Amino acid sequence: MNSRPRVALATEEVSLLGRFTQQRAIVLEALIEAEETEGFVSARSLHTRLLAAHAPVGLSTVYRTLSALAEAGRADVIRDMHGERLFRYRPGSDHRHYLICTECGVSMPVDSDSVETWAADVARTSGFADVRHTVELTGVCPDCGTSGDGSS
Repeated sequence: MNSRPRVALATEEVSLLGRFTQQRAIVLEALIEAEETEGFVSARSLHTRLLAAHAPVGLSTVYRTLSALAEAGRADVIRDMHGERLFRYRPGSDHRHYLICTECGVSMPVDSDSVETWAADVARTSGFADVRHTVELTGVCPDCGTSGDGSS
């Protein structure tokens, strides 16, 4: 966990998105909190959390802010089993890949050096510029796989 206060961190990170607004800072602070408690979160569930806290932020602002954070390299994005985008705060600019449980949603970062090397090689040999990639690994975590209900 970052030792800086969340509000100061949110203000600093929001400055990466352009003009600072209180609503962007509120969304980022909520995303940081969600990362600490539940990991990846949808824009809708983050908005629901903000509504419960009486935060004056619209759903479209949540979507725009999360998308801008992802574009700036400050949020990881994956898709759930239904195709909905889920976001997780990324404290640094390093790109990460995750293994995600399809049963409970728990996620863990995985070593992806070989994927990064492969993507760089493809970009170099193809002549393409600004190559990006998405790799999603899903499965059933040990806790869900040993639930004893015979579904694993």
